[in-house]
Amino acid sequence: MVSTNSLKNGMTLKIDGTLWRVEYFQHVKPGKGGAFVRTRLRNIDSGAVVEKTFRAGEKLENVRTESRPMTYLYRDGDLLYFMDSDTYDQVPMPAQVVGEAVGYIVEGGTVTVLSADGEVVSVEPPAHVDLGVSQTDPGLKGDTATGGTKPATLETGVVVQVPLFINVGDQVRVDTRSNEYLTRV
Repeated sequence: MVSTNSLKNGMTLKIDGTLWRVEYFQHVKPGKGGAFVRTRLRNIDSGAVVEKTFRAGEKLENVRTESRPMTYLYRDGDLLYFMDSDTYDQVPMPAQVVGEAVGYIVEGGTVTVLSADGEVVSVEPPAHVDLGVSQTDPGLKGDTATGGTKPATLETGVVVQVPLFINVGDQVRVDTRSNEYLTRV
């Protein structure tokens, strides 16, 4: 159990049987009445964000979390197989647990796996990944880097807006948090 007075950003809590991650918290002491803690929590399963207020000193259930690097090996139907970088154990994970991160994971790529109480909660790709362009419209003569953008489908199936000079076969660097093109590699 942890007191609301000792909350920290990134902490994982169990409230009403559901796992929540603390995105933001603020301890408020009004001039009149008791102190309280205003929080913004993200549901780990669904990704929904809610704002919740707790009384100061209220006890909440803390969840022990562990974050470790893993290497993506291959996909077999709905399961993705990862290898623990320390023990070399292969761990299968359903695609729904991996979520949107599946579009930024390539074979041999490293990801961070977050587990809470021994159960895999989320898979986070690195902040930037280099992916090949598998399909895009051809650039026209006279297109410049400052012109405009066009959609490009990357090797993992993710669609990103890229500059007009990018062609099929080019390698591009993508920000996984915002799904934005960064540079050609």
